[in-house]
Amino acid sequence: MKQTKISLKEEEILFLETYRSLGFKDKSEMVRSALDRMKKALLAEELKASAELYAELYENDQDLQQLTESAVSEWPE
Repeated sequence: MKQTKISLKEEEILFLETYRSLGFKDKSEMVRSALDRMKKALLAEELKASAELYAELYENDQDLQQLTESAVSEWPE
């Protein structure tokens, strides 16, 4: 695994010291877990924003609504 140097505030260091009580084997595992969670949360936000944009575009596009409706009407039940 690669290593990197980061700077933390004192309160963040104190929290990081609690890694064992939070169920992590070491500080690195705790940081990796936090980064993974943050990455998933950011991707979820991007997906939600994208879905909202598509919904807005669909709502304002009569041609797309008609195309979708015609495709759905031919869909087997």
